Amino acid sequence: MNMHYLDADVQQWRGIFERTGREVFDRRFQVVAALGLEPGMRVADVGAGTGLYTMLFARSVGASGKVYAVDISPTFIAAIEDRAAEYHVENVIGVVNDERSTQLPPGSVDLVFLADTYHHFAYPRNMLSSIHAALAPGGVLAIVDFRRQPGFSSPWVMGHVRAGREAVIDEVQGAGFEYLDEPLQLRTNYFLRFRKLGE
Repeated sequence: MNMHYLDADVQQWRGIFERTGREVFDRRFQVVAALGLEPGMRVADVGAGTGLYTMLFARSVGASGKVYAVDISPTFIAAIEDRAAEYHVENVIGVVNDERSTQLPPGSVDLVFLADTYHHFAYPRNMLSSIHAALAPGGVLAIVDFRRQPGFSSPWVMGHVRAGREAVIDEVQGAGFEYLDEPLQLRTNYFLRFRKLGE
């Protein structure tokens, strides 16, 4: 289901991802504020797409922090790196991953962020295992994704999104995380935070 992203038309997708009316775009500053980022933190924006959140994270963690822009699309990653250079942002590291792994080193990040990305995981167990390994002890996984509720969600969401909020919570907790909270109430999306257990 992700093949059409591999050689993506970045301008086309920027128009889709970064547009008024898309909740993760309209409320992006509130989402970032709710994450409580601090200078020096190491963040992975997994499923970074066109880099909307990558750039916001880069400013939040400052020059002493790092932001890994992770995506299966080499085109997206190249465009994010170009965007970072254009914005004179030097703390962004592009990573081309695959459908089973983030390709991040063990213990390399304090926060993994997924915006409308979890439902694209073709192998959720593998990806959650990889995220767990990439997080430092006590690290946080934040997931923003579509609500999948009959009678509320659009036909597109019902047909496109594999699992609803409760199923996602169960899957993530089963992969070695504890549920923390829902730090911001969204309308068409939910926003969940989990902490890595173990170690």
